[in-house]
This record gives sequence, C-alpha cells and structure tokens, in this order.
Amino acid sequence: MIVSKITDIPGNTSLAVVCAETEKVPFVLKPEESEQIRKKFEKGNTCLLQRLPHFIFWAKPAEEKRPETALEKMRRAGAEWMETVKQEKIDRLVVAGFTGSAQTLAFLEGFLLGGYTFSKYRKEKDDFLPAEVWVLDSQVTAEMLDQLTVVTEAVCWARDLVNEPLSHLTALQLAEEFSRLGEAAGFSVEIFHKQKIQSLKMGGLLAVNRGSIDPPTFTVMEWKPANAPAMPPVVLVGKGIVYDTGGLSLKPTPKSMDYMKSDMAGAAVVGAVIGAAARMKLPLHLVGLVPATDNRPDGNALTPGDVITLYDGTTVEVLNTDAEGRLILADALSYAKKFNPRLVIDVATLTGSAAMISSNHGLVAMGNSPHDLGLMQQSGWEVYERVIELPLWEEFANPLKSDIADLSNLGSREGQTTIAGKFLEHFTAYDWIHLDIAGNAFLFEKDGYRPKGGSGSGIRLLLNFLNRMK
Repeated sequence: MIVSKITDIPGNTSLAVVCAETEKVPFVLKPEESEQIRKKFEKGNTCLLQRLPHFIFWAKPAEEKRPETALEKMRRAGAEWMETVKQEKIDRLVVAGFTGSAQTLAFLEGFLLGGYTFSKYRKEKDDFLPAEVWVLDSQVTAEMLDQLTVVTEAVCWARDLVNEPLSHLTALQLAEEFSRLGEAAGFSVEIFHKQKIQSLKMGGLLAVNRGSIDPPTFTVMEWKPANAPAMPPVVLVGKGIVYDTGGLSLKPTPKSMDYMKSDMAGAAVVGAVIGAAARMKLPLHLVGLVPATDNRPDGNALTPGDVITLYDGTTVEVLNTDAEGRLILADALSYAKKFNPRLVIDVATLTGSAAMISSNHGLVAMGNSPHDLGLMQQSGWEVYERVIELPLWEEFANPLKSDIADLSNLGSREGQTTIAGKFLEHFTAYDWIHLDIAGNAFLFEKDGYRPKGGSGSGIRLLLNFLNRMK
C-alpha cells in the first residue's frame, strides 16, 4: 500500500473526509447527502455516503474533554473506513483532511492499522488492501506520512510474529527473524547460541530451556547512527518465551494455555521498535536484548524447589516454573549493565494479574526513574496505549525471601504484578522501567484498529517515548 500526498482531489475516486463542517470541503454535496450527514452526526461522528461505484466516508472530529480521546475516536473512524474499503475492494482512494494534521494522521493511523489480517495459513485469504492512498491535507507533510507508514508497518510486523504458532517460530526462528529485519532496516544483530549462553552462565535462560527439545537463543540488536548523541544507549529488553505451558507447574486449563504462543510479544515489540528506529534514522543509540526459549515439561525440566544461579550470581529458589519470564529477564537485565545504559526498559507479558489491573485498555508500568515514567505516561496518552503506574514499595520484596537461596521466584498471590516487578528490580543498577503488557498484547476480540490476536501493543508507545528523548 503506497501512501502519498496530492494537492487536488481526482474525479471518480472514493473519498474519506476528515472535517467538522460540510461547507469547508472543495466539492459539492447533494442536499440529501448533507441531510444524511447531519442526521448521522446527531448520533455519532461518522457517515458513509454511496455514490456507486464510489463512496464518501465522512469523519467528524469529536468534542472531548481530553484531545487525546478525540484523536482515538478518529483512529477508530479510520478503522471503520478500512472495513468498507476491504469489503468493497476499493483499490485507490483519497483521505482529505480539513481540521489539522493531528486529526488527519490519527485517521490514517487507524486506517492503516485496521487493514491488518493474518491469513498466512488459510486457503481463503482476507488480505485485500488498497494499492494507493492519496492524502490531501496542506498541514500533513511527506515526512509525516513516511514516519506514520514506518510505525504502522512495525506494528504489523510484530503482530505477525505474535500470531505465528510455535511450530513455525522456535527461539532460533525468532532470532533469525530479528536478523532478517536487521539486514532490511540497517541495524546490527548478534545471536548467542546455547554454547555461548552456557559460557556466559545465564542460568535463568538455561534453566527454563531444560524442558525443551529446541535450544535457547539470546539476541543482541544495536542501532547506533553516526549522529547519535555522545551518551550511553537506551537498552530495550524483551521477554521471548515462544510458548509457555507453565513447565511442570502446568497451566491449569486449556483456556490459559491455548494462546501462549503470544508469550514472546515483548520480544516482538523490542525488535519492531529498533527496526522502526533504524528506518526512521532516529538519532539515538539503542540496544535490544531478547532471551528466548519455550517453557515445557520434560523429564529434565526445571522442577519446583530447584535452586538456580543467574547471570549475576544471584541464587533463586524456583517455587513455580510458570513464573519463568522473570528468570530469563533477570539474565538479560544483568547483562544490560555492560552497556552502561542511560535507561533500560523491559517489555513482557509477565503476569496474568496485570490483565486484571488494566484489562485490554492499557498496560502496567513501574520503575525507579520518576522523570522517565512521567514521559511514558504522556506518551501513553498521545498514542492511546495508556499506562497505569504501580509503586515498588519495599514491602513487595518480603514475599520473595527464600530460606535456602537469595530469592524465590514466586512470592504471594496478592500483589503479584508488583512482586514480579520487585524481583526484576533486584537486577537493575541503573534507571529502569518495566512494562507488563499481558493485558493487551493478545486480544480475543477485534477492537477498532486492534485485531483479534496479536495487537502490537507497546510499539507506538515506545517510539513516541524515544522521540521525546532524542
């Protein structure tokens, strides 16, 4: 799909209009069309006019207390227009905006994200997309369109990875996907295989991998442009559990396991963000770290009660093998110290209790850098991936005490999302933010421009945040 600017509306073309008043558009509406729009706008902010074989879709900017909410409604309007475009197989169309670049770009963002489908393994595919989208808005530049295209393509790339089943996405295949992305986008990728991981004594990753027939990987991605400021890098860490049965602490019901191919969503976010940053030539030094394995029961699998030694020498009593994400992230967070990072952000589908807090409406954050957490909150509102910040009170460390090791990996049922964050905090000696995306990384129903399945949540948030740091 090619998205480009135009200066005049071509004739005989389907059209989406972003405008509050019908008098402001450079074409004539029939009286009955104006009346239809007026009636529709009494109940909502969209209206579809049929001028067969073409269509006019009208989106009126909403009046909201928060401008971010108004922009979110425009994204949803864009996704609504995409449904008509796909149904009617509209190959070329115009998006015309007359209320400012923010509204037009939000509409386009929802439109582009709303076109995503994952039909790779289906005979009958539903992957139609228009060949060309022309944008008429004097305040929208070609550079804005290029950046928006990069961001939406990054989200869709991550959605594809999250939707891939384990049969087609082992830890090794995930690392190879990062390598291919690095070649295409222009960032470096180094893959540590099992022998290297063993030499580094990454005991968390190796322990979780013990029940698998497939080897683990640890991927290091780096984007360091020549114009990056002479500052330490921002390090992104992504949980790469390509499938999670819970190990010997087997998940209790099929419903809690059948979508666990999505437990590597954090890893997908990290790869997508670094790929997009490289394509946009973002003037920041970025490093991405992804420990990856599946978590399965086997005769040699990690056992409740085992004591393991992590990369930094910390010993951990494993009381539940389904609390495995924090073990592999601990190795990666400790390894991140070698980069003397300016900030480390880990992204993970870490706890089911995070979904109890945020549902699918946002994500949960915690960390030790109030300034950066404040910026993350602002970015969350701007892209409407809103952030709920939880405190890391010292009391949350008490349930992680062990009689026979430095830490246990479980803690109490109550406060589990924060307890998991407190476990990770032990391995950070730098400014750090933890993002738990368990609530919205994988959706069970379509929600506007977010499809059923992998959502790509966290990518737009982090790219907005990183743009604030450059």
